Amino acid sequence: MKIYVADAFTDQPYHGNPARVCIMQAAKPDSWMQHIAAEMNLSETAFLLEQGDSYRLRWFTPKAEVDLCGHATLASAHILWEKGLTNEAEIRFTTKSGLLTASKQKDGWICLNFPLEPESPCIPPQALIDGLGTDYVYIGKNRMDYLVELESEEMVRNLTPDFNLWKSVEARGVIVTSKSGREGVDFVSRCFYPAVGVNEDPVTGSAHCCLGPYWQKRMNRNELTAKQISARTGTLKLKVNPERIDIMGQAVTTLSGTLETETN
Repeated sequence: MKIYVADAFTDQPYHGNPARVCIMQAAKPDSWMQHIAAEMNLSETAFLLEQGDSYRLRWFTPKAEVDLCGHATLASAHILWEKGLTNEAEIRFTTKSGLLTASKQKDGWICLNFPLEPESPCIPPQALIDGLGTDYVYIGKNRMDYLVELESEEMVRNLTPDFNLWKSVEARGVIVTSKSGREGVDFVSRCFYPAVGVNEDPVTGSAHCCLGPYWQKRMNRNELTAKQISARTGTLKLKVNPERIDIMGQAVTTLSGTLETETN
């Protein structure tokens, strides 16, 4: 069984967000996929199984399966094309979040078509506020995450959350964002998922299903450029449509190998 690592939302090796991509020849039990994801110990491992004209795609962190993951979807499409496993210009993925597609763009960019996941204003739990440890402009929530807007990019960059407190927050994670302080970038973010075993995710495509419509409303623009300012950093180009969002990024393969043990 072939397994790869690709760094997503970057054109430079060892930047962006690394994802394991496991190409399966037959269905495997959930427990097997969870064990492999724990062994790989990256924020997400993607499991692909060809099914007719599409691929069944599932994503696992070292501790849990997740409903939506952008960077591992981008990495999966990149691997399928780079390794010659498909000649289709558009790849269809069936997932827990419905049908997702990936299409080739110019200069090595890949466009993911994802559902919008807009937030709504909410009363945040005290553990979220205490774990944040700083003033905030706004807090909202969608079906997966809390979204927190801070006053400046500097505040986002310098944030040091209390992950022990955030582990008790009933959500997949916390997205922290602000307007950008740099030319050519509209907004920045950092994303934290201690409840599913990932304290900080380097670059989070699925978070931009929330961030895109959030900043579209505030900036009155459908096309946006985003920067996730983790230690590894990553760049995303977004186009917000009425019910879907196009998330564009690049990817680089850094490792390929064979999974030698396939016990359940």
